[in-house]
Amino acid sequence: MNIKPGSHIHLMGICGTAMASLAGLLKDRGFKITGSDSNPYPPMSTQLESLGISIQKGYRPENLHPSPDFVIVGNVISANNEEAQELVKLGLPYTSLPKAMGEFIIGDKECINISGTHGKTTTTSLMSWVAELCDQKPGFLVGGIPKNFSQSFRNAENSKYFIIEGDEYDTAYFDKVPKFIHYKPRHVILTSVEFDHADIYTDLSAVKAAFVKLIDLIPGDGTLIACADDANVVGLLKNSKCKKTYTYGINSGDFRAKILNETVDGIEFQVFFDGKVNGPYFVKMSGEYNILNATAVVALSYCLGFADDKIKKALRSFEGVKRRQDILGEPGGVLVIEDFAHHPTAVRETVKGIQKKYPNKKVFSIFEPRSATSRRKIFQREYVEAFKGSHQVMLAKAFDQSKITSEDRFSSEELAEDLKRSGVSAQAFDSSEAIVEALTHQAHRGDIVLIMSNGGFDGIYTKILKALEKH
Repeated sequence: MNIKPGSHIHLMGICGTAMASLAGLLKDRGFKITGSDSNPYPPMSTQLESLGISIQKGYRPENLHPSPDFVIVGNVISANNEEAQELVKLGLPYTSLPKAMGEFIIGDKECINISGTHGKTTTTSLMSWVAELCDQKPGFLVGGIPKNFSQSFRNAENSKYFIIEGDEYDTAYFDKVPKFIHYKPRHVILTSVEFDHADIYTDLSAVKAAFVKLIDLIPGDGTLIACADDANVVGLLKNSKCKKTYTYGINSGDFRAKILNETVDGIEFQVFFDGKVNGPYFVKMSGEYNILNATAVVALSYCLGFADDKIKKALRSFEGVKRRQDILGEPGGVLVIEDFAHHPTAVRETVKGIQKKYPNKKVFSIFEPRSATSRRKIFQREYVEAFKGSHQVMLAKAFDQSKITSEDRFSSEELAEDLKRSGVSAQAFDSSEAIVEALTHQAHRGDIVLIMSNGGFDGIYTKILKALEKH
């Protein structure tokens, strides 16, 4: 693909986390950028606005008039999308986001690819910050906005490294392979492997096969850092031809973490490797899963020869990621926290981490089933276990189930009844307004409100903040 400097590039599905980041990367390189999306919402819509990139709401043929020089098609776009059909009719050159990333942005850089079912965004953000403080000035693309950088992307410029969140979701309707296939991974962190993305993967075996492809892509002189505490990950390591393959974990692994102290301010831990003790390190995060993420970063940083004193400084100064245990405010003395959790494992670990960080506090867990998997009944029973540690659970209706058969749909009402039978206070609601109304009557000063969704959740964040402030 050879696109002249200053050319007009149009992105379909521009408000996706990776698409919005790619838009910024391309604008930085001097291209004229436009984009369309059906449902723009923060933080990516806000980031695009701050970059001066306008968003055309809705997919329409006229979005491609006047014709751009090149089009990048997001994986939310189907072949029968009317804007996609206009693209084909006009005969415009186009590609997918991952292929554009691999060819335009990563190029010949050493790609550090962070993959796995859970923890990608936090681990990618932390790895980028560690590399930054270790004087590497890396390029990066994160599926969220790291607070240390304030943007989800940066071009590599003179750095040897490009750090990217490598998703196993498929590339585009015309390119049905995992995104990371196009990223030229040299150094890989593999955090976890579970069944997810039920709209494209039939079962766990299909998910595993995708990650086997990733491992096969690592060159002989590359690095694989894999989670030893995840049995599915360990089962894939026999396929690794990478000479520098190391495991990490809390219970086992070549790099083994030991938690020393956990407070409301964060967690102090050490990492044991090759008979030596590294650390102590400190992160301003909660939950064992975040210590696993941090340990993976320590392990890869060690393998890349980064200085330990700079690694320590980076971990201590890491501010986290927007929408990952992100404190939105404390109206009326009620602490409101937002998280991206949607898979039952992520929900369980997030709830557990928040309750451990704030002991003796009542936690309201508010959840919107919005991802392609959570809208289906595949994990109907698993969510009962995920929420069992909660004090109070408030469930929204599943987001848009119109394309899911009635027998395959997840039911918030059924989950609420199952939770009540297991001894957990739970209720399903028909609207975000109903949740806000109930919350304002039940939440009191000193309580915690934990909102979990991987989407806009009908603007519930602002609604809750305003309602609790008035209450």
